[in-house]
Amino acid sequence: MYASYGVARVLDGVSINVAKGKITVILGTNGSGKTTLLKCIVGLARCESGNITLINGNVVNLVGKKPYEIANLGIVYVPEGRRVLYSLTVKENLLVGAYKKEARKKFKENLKMVYDLFPVLREREGQIAGTLSGGEQQMLVIARGIMSNPKILLIDEPSQGLAPTIIKGIMEKIKELKDHHGLTVLMSEQNFAQAIKIADWGYVLVQGKIKFEGGPSELAQQDLVKKLYFA
Repeated sequence: MYASYGVARVLDGVSINVAKGKITVILGTNGSGKTTLLKCIVGLARCESGNITLINGNVVNLVGKKPYEIANLGIVYVPEGRRVLYSLTVKENLLVGAYKKEARKKFKENLKMVYDLFPVLREREGQIAGTLSGGEQQMLVIARGIMSNPKILLIDEPSQGLAPTIIKGIMEKIKELKDHHGLTVLMSEQNFAQAIKIADWGYVLVQGKIKFEGGPSELAQQDLVKKLYFA
């Protein structure tokens, strides 16, 4: 996959595989191309060349499809920066997430699931989202994504701007989505130490190129990873 912003090449021959029912992480520092990669998958950024293929019984090339068409295939994007709908309540944010016909049919089931996963959201369902703490807002945007009834959940930088104890809790909840609900997760992250605790497979992205891939233990032993994250 190749992608650019103007004359700046952001993704340079990136190739990844996201296994069903697993957590795959894209690791990289700021500016490495992680967000662009996720946005290309969901149609929010243009893929200049290459294929983005979904295998769900049929083989579907996502390149050239509209974001809503990709969302209708069950690929849901949770953007970085805790982008809640600030003037709406917690429950209203969750209602917005259940906009698809299939999601509306499973609204009660998915609402129970997110409230069980994040009990604080049940406690605060009538609270204005903009008044939540940073960690609670991150829980809400993930929960809103789940309300869309995804088959594949893309989560962009879930640890951004959060305290270490909050990050640990968020990561545990993402792992719970896989372990207890069988959800496929593709996550971009620069917090290496926390990401590899929940990852089944990871890719290290450096200046738009995949420099290494492997399981958590293999990633931790790589000299490149040590240089990027522990120097």
